[in-house]
This record gives sequence, C-alpha cells and structure tokens, in this order.
Amino acid sequence: MSELAIETAGLVKVFGDNRAVDGIDLAVPAGTVYGVLGPNGAGKTTAVRMLATLLRPDGGEARVFGHDVLREPDAVRQRVSLTGQYASVDEDLTGTENLVLLGRLIGHRKATARERSAQLLAAFGLSDAADKQVKNYSGGMRRRIDIAASILRTPDVLFLDEPTTGLDPRSRNQVWDIVRIIVAQGTTVLLTTQYLDEADQLASRIAVIDHGRVIAEGTPGELKASVGAGAVHVRLRDAGQRPAALSLLRTVLGGGVQPDPDPVALTAQLSGEDSDREAAEQASRALAELAAAGITVDNFALGQPTLDEVFLALTDKGAA
Repeated sequence: MSELAIETAGLVKVFGDNRAVDGIDLAVPAGTVYGVLGPNGAGKTTAVRMLATLLRPDGGEARVFGHDVLREPDAVRQRVSLTGQYASVDEDLTGTENLVLLGRLIGHRKATARERSAQLLAAFGLSDAADKQVKNYSGGMRRRIDIAASILRTPDVLFLDEPTTGLDPRSRNQVWDIVRIIVAQGTTVLLTTQYLDEADQLASRIAVIDHGRVIAEGTPGELKASVGAGAVHVRLRDAGQRPAALSLLRTVLGGGVQPDPDPVALTAQLSGEDSDREAAEQASRALAELAAAGITVDNFALGQPTLDEVFLALTDKGAA
C-alpha cells in the first residue's frame, strides 16, 4: 500500500447542537486526487478546515503525512495549502502584484517571487492578464489565480474546496487540467465537490459524506458497481410488440424491467452483484431471445450507472 498523505479516525466537530462532522474516517494515498463528495451542509468544508489546522477537532484524530493536526500544527502547515470556495486574492491588485506579495510573505526574495509569479501566470494561461486588476478577471481566471497563489511554494497536500463552483464548462475544464498537472508533479489533492462529473473525472478514490458521516468510499468504479451493474435500454420497431418484449425480458433478466414513457422503449436494471462481463453476457442473451421471438429491435444499449445515480441512491439511504 502506498504512503498515506492524510489519515483520520473518528474525526468530530460540534457546533452547538449540530455535529457537523460526526466520526469521519479517511485514508488518502499520497500522490492522488481524493474526492470528498456530498451535498451542502454535509460537513465537507468543516473537515477540510480541521485538516488544514484552521479549526480544532472536538474528537478523533487526524494526521497529515504522520503529523498530528493538534499536537504538530506548525509541521502540518509547512506541508499543506488551501484554496477555499471564494477568491482569496486582493481584487484591487494585479495578478502579478498578488503573487509577488504572497511570495514575499512566505519567504521568497523579491527576485524569486517575481520569477515564480511569472512562471505560474504563464502555466495557468494568465500572462496576458498579469498586469490587470483581479477585479476585472472572469470567474475562471479568478479560480486559476487562486490556485496559483496556493502553490507559490509547492505543497505536499493541496486542499481544493469546491474549486469550480459557478464556473462555465470551459473554465471548469481548465481548472481540471491544472489539478492533473499539480498531481503529476507529486502533490496530493483532496478535492471537495458537489459535482458528480468532477469527482468522476479527477478522483482515483471518493468518499461520499452525508450528515457529517462517510456513507460510502471507494474508486468511482466500485461506487458505481455498488448500486447496480447498469441498465439495458431497448428500443423496438413496433410498439405493439412491447408487451411481449416486456414479458420475455422479465423472464430472461429478472423482474426489474419497466416500460419507458416512449411507447417503443424498455429499460431493464441489472443486478448489483453482476460484474461488467456478466452484465454484457446478460444483455447479449436478452437480445438473442428477442430476435428468436421475432421481436424487432431498432436500438439496444448497455449503460453503466452514473455517479449521479450512485449519489442519489447513497444519500437517500443515508437519510432513511
């Protein structure tokens, strides 16, 4: 097993009567993107703030590369950086001025700070805006300058707390590319997000949090498999054949076959115990049975569950 960048055991944070974080256990491998997925109020940001030593835990343990966040906060701060949900740079300063100022504050000499600033502005596609005030940047540019500020000194762990909230698709893709580059250079990224596709695109492992607790954890593939191997989507040529097709598919695939609103379409949910290969074999057998029965199929597809379906299934269970 690879070295763990972050470990928590029974991590708790209480605000009055609200247990915002209620016993979270995490094990984040070094050099990866680890996604923390959950709805608003799930406890994601609170957990990150404790790991970054900005909040004191009320219970449990947390370590960053072996350093305890309570007993060794200075050692933790030397190894981490945090980009929060909102812009943290000075809007009245230019991009260059912001990065040079922050570089000086963390100990770079002036020449080094200016050199590092120019490198990051170029890497993040902001060179043309280097001398513009940040208040004139677009939302995507602000997020990029925020992340650039977080890595003026390359951290061992970068906390990205919902870094693409409110961004358009192009800006989100640009941020995703930056995250991939950062991880390729050896930094561990803990990413909190509400966007299912973001976690699916970036994270090698994901923890789903609801009501301050981890309700599921695993790779994106493992989480998808936990709610089903997928679905068979069938579109017939003749709507009059749908009752016969419905009966036949229920015999072949089991009871989870339902007519769609489209009068020529059917959907069959496959068992969560089936592997991808078994699901494909089931789908092929169903298609052969339909052909043998003289039922003409115009379109036939085997679809994987999405993380959206995983998230809805898991959070519905968590709320039950």
